[in-house]
Amino acid sequence: MLCFSLCSQMDRYQRVEKPRAETPIDENEIRITSQGRMRSYISYAMSLLQEKGADEIVFKAMGRAINKTVTIVELIKRRIVGLHQITSIGSTDITDTWEPLEEGLLPLETTRHVSMITITLSKKELDTASVG
Repeated sequence: MLCFSLCSQMDRYQRVEKPRAETPIDENEIRITSQGRMRSYISYAMSLLQEKGADEIVFKAMGRAINKTVTIVELIKRRIVGLHQITSIGSTDITDTWEPLEEGLLPLETTRHVSMITITLSKKELDTASVG
């Protein structure tokens, strides 16, 4: 019953897209999204490691894209034998702002706790003291 009243309340609001602070992405960093195609990520990573001579690549993902990221990394490790891996996990809070669609309602802010993963694959041996 709570969801029904809350869901009908949220129909009166629309989420405001905030401009993201664009952090520069390194050439060897791949940010995985839930919309992107796995084949594209794998072929780009393979080209970095084999053709462009990158010694390591870093995969980053949040939320629902984490499963896809782990699958991509495992497929790459099967194709290129001898890669070293370090995995780190964490989380972050994302605040969404909602603007009312009707007069008399106040703007809302909701906070989501989102999981993150960073997987580094390297041709060279990585820090053996690292937990991941």
